[in-house]
Amino acid sequence: MPRPTAAQLAYGSATVIVSTIAMLLLSQTSTGLGIAVISAAALALGVLVALTVPLPRRRGRHAATRTRTASPVPDTVPRDVPAGAPAAVEHPVHPVHH
Repeated sequence: MPRPTAAQLAYGSATVIVSTIAMLLLSQTSTGLGIAVISAAALALGVLVALTVPLPRRRGRHAATRTRTASPVPDTVPRDVPAGAPAAVEHPVHPVHH
């Protein structure tokens, strides 16, 4: 499993803190069980938010290969050759010098 990014940690932590305070103030509970339930709910909400933060796109060698689109005809075959004709016959690789 990949390590969480700084954005995931920040959003998740902020969600836990803000939602815990908001739910405690709105519910006005003072029992230990109520505080435990609210804390567990806030923690679950924070994990959910942290997991849904979009991950940054990878850059580098693998990203370049994914973004290229494949050509319908390979670059080594001239496009003016009729379908089924061998490319070497129509366009020799090495010109013949007499």
